[in-house]
Amino acid sequence: MSAMMKEKSNEDLKARAIALAGLVNYQDGAVVSREVVSQPTGTVTAFAFDAGEQLSEHTAPFDAMAIDLDGEADITIGGKVNRVKPGEMIIMPAAVPHALKAVTRFKMLLVMIKKPA
Repeated sequence: MSAMMKEKSNEDLKARAIALAGLVNYQDGAVVSREVVSQPTGTVTAFAFDAGEQLSEHTAPFDAMAIDLDGEADITIGGKVNRVKPGEMIIMPAAVPHALKAVTRFKMLLVMIKKPA
């Protein structure tokens, strides 16, 4: 069964070098997230997906960039499946349906920059 879990706050991340893949830990049968930066202009969130875990199809009002830190995932954008591997990134355009399924255990950094009002 899938569960969405959150890790500790981001205060301990400030003003020091951090290994990106170490921002979140895998948990069996779960998706774990940790907000790294949260500002009115955008967010940066680290995710860890157990193999087979997924995010169902949805849209966002602004572009989002997923950076693969570990493992592989299929990210479907507008009906097209894209396999992402460590060191790769993909941009999910605003208002275009997208979904994600972890092929193996998978970690990503999700960067969302909001458009000015």
